[in-house]
Amino acid sequence: MTLRERLDKLEPRERRLLTILLGFLAVIVLLLVPIGLASVASSKRAENQEIRDLLQSIYEASGKVSERKALKDALLARYSRPAPALAGFIEDAAKQQQLTAAESQDRPDVPHGKKYTERITVVKMHRIGMLGLAKMLEHIEGSGHPVAVTKLNLKPRAGEPDSYEVELGISAFDRKGEPPPATPPAPSAPPAAEEEQEP
Repeated sequence: MTLRERLDKLEPRERRLLTILLGFLAVIVLLLVPIGLASVASSKRAENQEIRDLLQSIYEASGKVSERKALKDALLARYSRPAPALAGFIEDAAKQQQLTAAESQDRPDVPHGKKYTERITVVKMHRIGMLGLAKMLEHIEGSGHPVAVTKLNLKPRAGEPDSYEVELGISAFDRKGEPPPATPPAPSAPPAAEEEQEP
């Protein structure tokens, strides 16, 4: 018996119920398909957004790594040129501004961790003008050497305008070289080989 024949044998009430059921199923299918497609599209969008966020974070991290590497390279390049003897260095900077250092005193070296050492020199200068002192300090800071002004005491001289007694502390930071890698001793030849080489 075919489906058509079966439908013809149904009573009008049963046909109406079957039509309602088929219509209900059609509505459900028509609603479920777009909802399913929308949920799939939404999940794909979420996955794509996660991938975009991950790529963005990787890109930002690589930029930060490059920036840190550049800063480290610049720092190592600065420390690759050790500062000269500080007393002569300060004297040269003072002479460029027509100033003189009355006396200088080297302090003991101060270790900073395992890789750095601080050399300190304290200089006293008499009757120094503020402009000359400022230019001298600017020259020291901009020298390209790993040096820093770590102490500055100014005392104005009574009755003399723009005249100061100056005590100046300059520190130079030296980076210790990396120790050479230990080379393993050469392996000794086995006795049998030595015997074969003997005449």
